[in-house]
Amino acid sequence: MPGLKKGSETNLLVEKLAFGGKAVARVDGMVVFLQHAVPGQLVKARILRKKRQYAEACVMEVLSQASRYSTPFCPHFGVCGGCLWQDVPYEEQLYWKRLHVVECLDHLAGIESARVHPTIPSPETVHYRNKMEFTFSNRRWLSADEIASKEVQFDKTFVLGLHVRGFFDKVFNVETCSLESPQSVEILKEVRSWCLKSGIPPYSTRDHQGYWRFLVLREGKRTNETLVHLLTAPHADCESAVDALAEHLCARFPGITTFVHSTSGKKAQVAVGDASRVVTGQGFIEERLGGLRFRISAHSFFQTNPSSAEKLYETVRQFGEFKGNETVWDLYCGTGSIALSIARSVERVLGFEVVQEAIQDAYVNSELNGIGNSGFRSGDLKDVIQEASQDPRGCGLPDVVITDPPRAGMHPRVIEALLGLKPRRIVIVSCNPATLARDLSLLTGAYRVEEVQPFDLFPHTPHIECVVKLERN
Repeated sequence: MPGLKKGSETNLLVEKLAFGGKAVARVDGMVVFLQHAVPGQLVKARILRKKRQYAEACVMEVLSQASRYSTPFCPHFGVCGGCLWQDVPYEEQLYWKRLHVVECLDHLAGIESARVHPTIPSPETVHYRNKMEFTFSNRRWLSADEIASKEVQFDKTFVLGLHVRGFFDKVFNVETCSLESPQSVEILKEVRSWCLKSGIPPYSTRDHQGYWRFLVLREGKRTNETLVHLLTAPHADCESAVDALAEHLCARFPGITTFVHSTSGKKAQVAVGDASRVVTGQGFIEERLGGLRFRISAHSFFQTNPSSAEKLYETVRQFGEFKGNETVWDLYCGTGSIALSIARSVERVLGFEVVQEAIQDAYVNSELNGIGNSGFRSGDLKDVIQEASQDPRGCGLPDVVITDPPRAGMHPRVIEALLGLKPRRIVIVSCNPATLARDLSLLTGAYRVEEVQPFDLFPHTPHIECVVKLERN
């Protein structure tokens, strides 16, 4: 296309939002993907990349505003990689999320006839997250206003915040965030100030030197308990600084009920520790969900939006169509929240999870709630499923399987083992419609998709959760 090349500028009418969050426009039939654009806008855009079948562009100027536009509420909008859809009205977000589920099922799995219900909205659209993860770095990103400021000297070698969208090694200082509670923001800023004054450097992803690595804040929204999880490099000489920080924070914020310190010597930028110690408190918090109590440790998975999770779990029960005499297997069970939420509706439930700490929490959670018909096993799912199916001491083969895999979806060998189990019904909980479609394409030879219920667990982001009901052919 002669007029469309890298560096050229053109006017574009934004047509829709694509799966993943980008906006879509067209030039003579060619698709152009845009960041931070809203359907209905007329924009001046600069072409950043030109491929054979599509182009990528950035918005230089909004020439005509969309009739359906929402003013972003966060000063970090456009820099942060989190709430990309703040400028999209919430009702429109729900519409596009359902459409993306339909498109993924159709285009990636060839499933055209599935009944996809309207997206169930989140009861809360701000302050809904019970967990936030922040990164320390020695490469601070400065805004244009900060760079232009002549009155303030900025330390570019220390930052604690979130990654700049599109950069793995640049972090900006978070000053406010509407996803987490106001107390969490204040804790974040206090940790940043204290660690900066300590003189101990943050971890560098370039030379892998430095100490401070990650700050993870977890809250019990219904219990008002707070867990501070600090991850550092493994330098024993600096542990006294961590202890002093914990003492300072607990005095400053009485709502902090426990402080956990983990160390990680891995070069990968993942907030998971090799070793952990409880500095103050019990090392966990509790949350209430659907009338049940759940214990959450520093590394355990738990739904980040508990209000929406309650609605999602109710749909899992409905799709399971439990009569009370079923044996149910719950794959990727985490701390057992789904397994325990359906336990009183079935005869027996067995949960499987790779994280041993989460399994320990699951057993504690079953005891906390007086649930005696549940069991849990840890290990690599593609192996432990086979072992459980051949174990005469087990609870028997499943009538129904619930699976809630990570964003990457299920391992092909897990799907192979699942097909070998031949449950009469499968209920899939998925946080990624693309990998969901891939997994369904491997299951639909033996199972048919009855219905799909999208949920918005992550308002103002392109992420969408689904519950899918499958029946054996």
